[in-house]
Parts: sequence; C-alpha cells; structure tokens
Amino acid sequence: MSDEAQDAQGAPEAQKAREEREAQREEWLERAHEAGDEGDFEQMVEVLREALEQLPGDPFVLCWLGVAERELGFDGIAYERFKQAVAADPGDPWLLATAGNALAAFDDPEAEGVLRTAALLGPDVPTARWMYGAYLTREGLFDDGLGELRAARDLAPDEAVISYEMGVNRWMAGEQGEALTLFAEAVERAPDDGWARVVLGLALFEAEQLDEAARELEAGARLRDDDAEAQFLAALALAAWGDDDSAWLMLERGRLSAEGTDTLTADAVEERLGEGHEEALQMLAEQLAPSILRERLGARP
Repeated sequence: MSDEAQDAQGAPEAQKAREEREAQREEWLERAHEAGDEGDFEQMVEVLREALEQLPGDPFVLCWLGVAERELGFDGIAYERFKQAVAADPGDPWLLATAGNALAAFDDPEAEGVLRTAALLGPDVPTARWMYGAYLTREGLFDDGLGELRAARDLAPDEAVISYEMGVNRWMAGEQGEALTLFAEAVERAPDDGWARVVLGLALFEAEQLDEAARELEAGARLRDDDAEAQFLAALALAAWGDDDSAWLMLERGRLSAEGTDTLTADAVEERLGEGHEEALQMLAEQLAPSILRERLGARP
C-alpha cells in the first residue's frame, strides 16, 4: 500500500480518536463543573485529577484543575497546571484567556503574550478581550486597555464585569467621574457582587459622597461575610454618617471575620467609634480608604 493510501486510511481513524477524546473530556468537565457550581471544589479537584489520569496533558482539564486547586488555596500547584495548559498550545481563546489571567495573578511575564494571543485568536470572544484589557490597565497602558474593554462591551453590553473593569481603567487614568458611573453600572447589573459594591463605596467616599458611600460599603460588607476590611470600612463610614448602631454591628462582624488575623485593626476601629463621628471619619479618610481602594483596584480579576 502506498504512503498516500495509508494516510487516507488513517485520517478517519485519527478523526474518530479525536472525537472520542473530546467526548470523554466533556463528560469529565461536566461532572467537575457540577461540583464547582455547588461550591464543592474538593470534589471538583478529585474529578479532574482522575480525568487527567485518563487524558494526560489535556489543556482543558489542566486549566480547570488549576482553577479548582487555586480555589482551595493550592496556589503553587495551580500555577504549574496553568503553565502546563499553555505549554500544550491549545489554540482556544477562552482557555488561553483563563490561563493567561491566572498567570498574571502570579506576575508571570508570559501572561501578556498568552492574553494577547487569546484576544487575537478570539476577537469575538468577550472574555478574551476584557481579560486582556484588564491586564493592560493594571500595567498602566490605559488607552490600549480601554480599547480592548470597549471591544468586549460591544460584544457583551450587559456584562457587569466589563463595566467594572472599565471603571477600574477610568479611575486609574484619572477619569473619576466616568469611573463612578461605570462602577454604579456594574453594581446595578450584578447587585450581589460584594467586591464591586465595596469598590463603588470607596470611590464614592473619595468623591466626598459620604451618605451614598456608607450605604454601598454596608451593602458590600454584608455580601462579603469573611471580608474583615469591608466590615471595618462600613463601620467607620456608618459612624461618620451618624448611624452608630449599624456602625457597631459592622465592627462586631469585622471582629469575628478578623479573629486571629487582624485584631489590631479591629481594636483601632473600636477606639475611633468610641471617640466620635469626626474621629471615625478621620481614620477612614487618612488611614484605610485610600490604601484599600488602591489595593482593590490593582487586584487581578
């Protein structure tokens, strides 16, 4: 049999093998995502590790396994999963965007190239465009980042995360009025996003809109029970606004979530609440709000 005939005969078999592998992968990923949707990341990791034994080197399994392991706090091994997923040269823009964004969180210099490739391969994939835009924003390339984010918004105009990231871009670029509008838009589209509410509250406080800031900080803190910083910010803002009962309640929530980690801040906030409204306002304005806003804006998505 000639080489050409052998190649022709082998092509359908190779195609069938690829299809079987993809079907097998989808079955594993579906099981993993069911566990992840329920917040059971331990089960998700178990399923995906088993899948990896059956599908060694599969970039999709590696990427999702990295996501699940990172949720459990296994940052080191998750980082290796993302690196392996990218090294497999998957060519899928959504996967590359997810892995590239994860690499950016580890300050890996390869992240920029991976995210740029994702945006080039998937110009019509909103996730690829906004994740690249978010990366460029945090690298100080505000115009380039805004271009990617606007492209993403054109593709998915109702996505709250895109509004939020555009708000980050505009705030960092010094366009605070525009940023406030975008943060408010993000919260309106995703009212249960406590992180965005806290950032909106901090931005409103910087814009000297104390009453609205206090309301948003309280709402964000209530959505983020384990976020001690959010509770302390809400406590000080509410005290400065004059709502003492709510301020003390938020302080106690913060003390519970900060137990064993940040009791010094809890004590300092309690002292300021006891001293009065002006003292609470001063601590918020001079010690907590500016630095926490800067840190949260700089946090990778």
